[in-house]
Amino acid sequence: MSFDGWPEEALEFYEGLAADNSKAYWTAHKAVYEDAVLRPMTGLLEELAAEFGEAKIFRPYRDVRFSADKSPYKTHIGAVIGRGYVQLSAEGLAAGSGMYGMSPSQLDRYRQAVVSERCGPELEQVIAGIERQGIGVSGRDVLKTAPRGYPADHRRIGLLRYKGVVAWNQWPVEPWLETAAARDRVVGFLRATRRLSSWLDTYVGAPAAHETR
Repeated sequence: MSFDGWPEEALEFYEGLAADNSKAYWTAHKAVYEDAVLRPMTGLLEELAAEFGEAKIFRPYRDVRFSADKSPYKTHIGAVIGRGYVQLSAEGLAAGSGMYGMSPSQLDRYRQAVVSERCGPELEQVIAGIERQGIGVSGRDVLKTAPRGYPADHRRIGLLRYKGVVAWNQWPVEPWLETAAARDRVVGFLRATRRLSSWLDTYVGAPAAHETR
């Protein structure tokens, strides 16, 4: 399945869903979702899998069990591809990479790596290199002060306060979104942020076994 971009109908579908997030709308427009939204995403991931790894498209249904917002459907389609993430919505195309959230054991390893003079400066260099390519890198759930046990005046205190590290880029709706050029944007992002994923894999790694149960 080749990827030729997302047609205008994909954006119109999500505009309509934002205005009427109901089962009636979804049922009436399900064929549009499958052809104009899901099919292109599937094609894109198939083309990228050889270079970036296994892919998975997230379900379009929201988990409303613990949310005050009971809207049943997501107003975007999202997918993971290797260590990266791709998303399409009415606002355009977006891509992300990094660790959105860290388990306690991951956070402990992350902080130890940040303060290390062996690998902490490397993370600074990695982030600077990504930002020079016009991609933002930010922390998630940032602490207001230094984490317990770490000096408030540490030279990398900004990074120490992160509880997640994410590279993110959002492209607004432009004509290229309807062409195969959309793939080039995603590929460029994933290549540009590959060193961040590698650093996190090397020094942070996966959650402990008991944290994934």
